[in-house]
Amino acid sequence: MARPRTPLLDRERIGAAALQLLAEQGEFSVPQIARALGVQTGSLYHHVDGRAGVIELVRERVCAAIDGGTLAAPEPWDRALEAWARSYRAAFAAYPRAIPLLMTTPVRAPAVLAQYERAVALLLRAGFAAEQVMPLLTGLENLVLGSALDLAAPDAMWEPTPGTPLLARALAAQGPGRAEAAFEVGLAAFLAYARDLLGGGTMGAGDASAGG
Repeated sequence: MARPRTPLLDRERIGAAALQLLAEQGEFSVPQIARALGVQTGSLYHHVDGRAGVIELVRERVCAAIDGGTLAAPEPWDRALEAWARSYRAAFAAYPRAIPLLMTTPVRAPAVLAQYERAVALLLRAGFAAEQVMPLLTGLENLVLGSALDLAAPDAMWEPTPGTPLLARALAAQGPGRAEAAFEVGLAAFLAYARDLLGGGTMGAGDASAGG
């Protein structure tokens, strides 16, 4: 019997099936992936290191949509970081149900770690102290991922009562695109805080490298 031209199982198909299950039901199991692909559960372990390995495949697939090239662009550090944050948010907004899983498991995927490496390098070149880098990146991630989840939420998240007239007035006064407006507020505040750490400057990556 001739062998099939397309392998029945590979890492690409496993990651795609896991992400599809996450998008549909917010969770997955290795046996569920096997059933979706029409193979035995044990067959998956020839390609991935159990559930943790599948999670990293999912992370790689989602993060592949992030434009990491912005981190190495010849832009001022704050513009580069802002562009990365917007691309990061868009990538995860496409799969909001993957966020709780990926936020609570360690990052091991080499391609994703390489993107963090570029982000750290950007901040160090800009002049941030080493001890400031991870709090900044973690704070930005919290903003980005929280906003990506917010995009999947109903636009009307509050149901005011007669006992909350101020809330009702504020809700009536808000314009369309609540989640987008909230993200802009948060991103502007984050960037303002980061610039303040450098003394209020908007130093570009190239400007800082001579002193680093």
